[in-house]
Amino acid sequence: MLSEKAGKLDSVGIEDVQGSADSRNIPIDKVGVKALRHPIAFSDRSGVQHTVAQIDMSVSLSPEFKGTHMSRFIDILNSQTSAISIDSFRALLETMRDRLEATSGMIEMSFPWFVNKSAPVSGVKSMVDYEVCLIGRITGDVITTSTRVIVPVTSLCPCSKKISEYGAHNQRSHVTVEVTAERSVLVEELIDMVEGLASAELYGMLKRVDEKFVTERAYDNPKFVEDMVRDVAVALNDDDRVESYRVEVENFESIHNHSAYAQISCDKT
Repeated sequence: MLSEKAGKLDSVGIEDVQGSADSRNIPIDKVGVKALRHPIAFSDRSGVQHTVAQIDMSVSLSPEFKGTHMSRFIDILNSQTSAISIDSFRALLETMRDRLEATSGMIEMSFPWFVNKSAPVSGVKSMVDYEVCLIGRITGDVITTSTRVIVPVTSLCPCSKKISEYGAHNQRSHVTVEVTAERSVLVEELIDMVEGLASAELYGMLKRVDEKFVTERAYDNPKFVEDMVRDVAVALNDDDRVESYRVEVENFESIHNHSAYAQISCDKT
């Protein structure tokens, strides 16, 4: 016979220890699985792409319960048969809340996304990868989601161009944009926006005519890290779908042993 504090029996008569009572009366803010790698299909402007995500999933736990059911997180992912999109990500949060019988929860899903880009002159195609992260929170029926993407670009220093008799130093930069939007802002829209504001964009493969074009494009379009972060902020301010955002720019300096960095955050609501 089970003790008074024991959990109920499951469908095959085995005690549900996680569901048993806990006497410490302390709620847990987040409990779940972390750094889980799982295959997913993600849908964006260019279609559906199969990739591998690193996923954190957690829910709140009421003080009266000993534990949560960790296997249910995995089962939720295993049961996902359709491609995930920015819109359908909200449904995944609702499913997790309901299956774990929780009042709140969070999912963070990071994965590489590949874009098949054409070189600017020759048109030769090659893949470029971007790091994407979907972040979702649910409390009761209130859901907030945000999309983060890291876009690698080229930046060229305006000061170096101004003071040098010839040439100017440039570097590869990472622009991280995280947006919360009233209506969906696609990952590839964010990529296009950032690349269009950089000194020059990056490509997986370039012919000589393309390399000439890209280096001259950067030289004609110099930007400090401050210029880049402000230009992206202006574009996001002008997008009425965006409710809040955070922009980070890091230049991996080619003539210093450190990075240059800038950040702007804004809540437009």
